[in-house]
Amino acid sequence: MQTFDPLHVATLFSLGDQALTNVVKGKALEDLIAYLFECVPGVTVSARNTMNAFSAEEIDVAFWNEGEPAGLRLFDHILLVECKNWSGPVGYPELAIFNDKLQSRGRPMGILVAAHGITGQSTALTAAHSVIARALSEGRELIVLTRAEIENLREIDQLVKLLKRKRAQLAVSGTIYLD
Repeated sequence: MQTFDPLHVATLFSLGDQALTNVVKGKALEDLIAYLFECVPGVTVSARNTMNAFSAEEIDVAFWNEGEPAGLRLFDHILLVECKNWSGPVGYPELAIFNDKLQSRGRPMGILVAAHGITGQSTALTAAHSVIARALSEGRELIVLTRAEIENLREIDQLVKLLKRKRAQLAVSGTIYLD
């Protein structure tokens, strides 16, 4: 099995932890996500920190996904990722804005990397979880990855399996957190 470089992952987490500004903190997480996803077979960064035509919305990281069998085979070819390297959970407004970005671009799927998860309860679909439920009812899948989940990854295949499990969990139960 191919593994992630643990020193590189730790260095990027450390850069974010020690950052004095939110911009530097966010860039460290974006750099980490770009590194991790580009290790997945068939996935490459296609854009970073790109504004829409109206200069109103920014996409943190966009990936092109070839759909390789060992990679994210049945995932969308264009994966848009929002990164929030915050000290607390991401709330309803931020997740709603990300969902709107996906909707306005006609994207069926998006990934939010929220260092400390999102607000609310997954079983009650409260707070930010209600955005995930609404998006799902509109045919859009929102997958949330946390720092703790990323820190547990050692092998590239573990990231692929985690994303697949979260996507299946979302379809089956309407929530993105695994028990």
